[in-house]
Amino acid sequence: MSRRAALRYLQLSLKDFRRLCILKGIYPREPKKRKRAQKGATSIQTLYYKKDIQFLLHEPLIWKFRDLNVYFKKIGRASSLKEFAEMKAYLNKHPTITLDHLVKERYPTFIDALRDLDDCLTLCFLFSTFPSMKHVPRDQSALCRRLTIEFMHAVIEAKALRKVFVSIKGYYYQIEFKGETITWITPHNFCFQPQNKEDVDFKIMSIFVQFYVVLLGFVNFHMYHSLNLMYPPKLSGYEINKDENEMLDDENFISERVAALSTPITKTGKDIPEENEMDQFPTEEGEEAEAEMEDKKLEIAKIQKLKNLFKDKKFFLNKEVPRESLVFVIRCFGGLVSWDKTCFPGATFDEKDETISYQIVDRPSFTKQYLSRYYIQPQWVFDSVNACQLLPVEKYLLGAILPPHLSPFTNEGKDQIYIPPEEKMLKDPNFKSENLKDYDSESNSDSEENKNDLEDVKSSDDEDPETTKGMSVKPGEVFRESKIKKFIEKKQEHSLKERMVPNKYRKLYQSMMEGRKKRAKEIWLLNKKRKRIDAEARKEAKKKIVDN
Repeated sequence: MSRRAALRYLQLSLKDFRRLCILKGIYPREPKKRKRAQKGATSIQTLYYKKDIQFLLHEPLIWKFRDLNVYFKKIGRASSLKEFAEMKAYLNKHPTITLDHLVKERYPTFIDALRDLDDCLTLCFLFSTFPSMKHVPRDQSALCRRLTIEFMHAVIEAKALRKVFVSIKGYYYQIEFKGETITWITPHNFCFQPQNKEDVDFKIMSIFVQFYVVLLGFVNFHMYHSLNLMYPPKLSGYEINKDENEMLDDENFISERVAALSTPITKTGKDIPEENEMDQFPTEEGEEAEAEMEDKKLEIAKIQKLKNLFKDKKFFLNKEVPRESLVFVIRCFGGLVSWDKTCFPGATFDEKDETISYQIVDRPSFTKQYLSRYYIQPQWVFDSVNACQLLPVEKYLLGAILPPHLSPFTNEGKDQIYIPPEEKMLKDPNFKSENLKDYDSESNSDSEENKNDLEDVKSSDDEDPETTKGMSVKPGEVFRESKIKKFIEKKQEHSLKERMVPNKYRKLYQSMMEGRKKRAKEIWLLNKKRKRIDAEARKEAKKKIVDN
């Protein structure tokens, strides 16, 4: 069914139809035979399934949209007639739209909601940074900010964070909760830059956020109850000083401290330590099943170690570092964080505290330094999380040239992926020495074989001349196989195998081979670029040594 026919069928305007489709999760479809679906029409139309449009016909939101249109017409009439008392009465009786039934309809279980939470979190974190605009009301951005802070507190208490990556777009986070992996992006804290209508349609994005806010509220409520936390969140063990609370009411004061992410929130009961022990069942398979069980045990032990990566470690953040992202990451792994009181409310300890382990600084030099702590750059925190261990701080000290920040989201099981040498060193620190050892062992084995051959020849020469009187030995010619012929034979065999591919899968096979060639070319170019950069760096280092 075309969009024009759907508008006539539902008796809605294009604006209301688009809004209804976004809220209900109904999208246009691409038919297999477009000419047949369009009944011979040559122009490209927006098509929907007929069942989807019939499903929309029974939605109670349609009547709400019609009531809203009548309501806005009444306000317009009152303003044109300058009946301001009547217009004020209409404004006080604004009809409300509830979307709770849509969340329950689209996501019957909590796991279904978690599976579809990636886009929800990305858009809510984006809108939480927006100021009040024409198509983005101030209440919506404030609500996004509150819900995202509540979600971050739940992740901190669950210690569910697994991967972090900093890119030009923003901060990538990945968590594991109830067996589901959720990945989202949060933007950098820059000043807001207005966009044109042609570039970004804020009205459409605002409709998506209108539904995602309700979804995230339900998810937060369920997460807090499953983690034995009080919802809405309240601070635990935080005493309010009279000097701090002179200019604020209690609600704003608590909301600011909750947004700081530095203080744990109140729990509804006592913590019960959960010890994850794998159930062991008798299996008929032998070594393979045991190897799988051992791998799973090692993975669980690795995750438990990662959860307490920064336990009993104190961090102090300088003014120039990104506060919220670092506080979120450090607290997810058991660390304690604080900052200067003049930067943001909620600081838990001062810079003069001598128990501070690390001070995170992002400037070339620092005047006043304490000997009891390390002064490191922010990248050390993210790299340590991705490496699942506390990395050496020598490469991340104050003013040092940082190593490349590697992405943890690369698919290791996929073939033909460029792996930089830093990542190889991180996974296997001895891979260079191992390569040298392999080369030495090969050369040693070759020399030993040559020695054995010489000894055999000498022993044959030392035999009695009588036994070898009637025998003559001619030196044989070494058979050398041509590499070109071998390559041609392999190529011919491969082409014969390609001809055996059925016509049904031939196009798929060709696209796969083109993709392989493209990836191999990309890897070759990246390796070439890396060699050139390393050569330039060596030349610069030699010049510096000569100049000195």
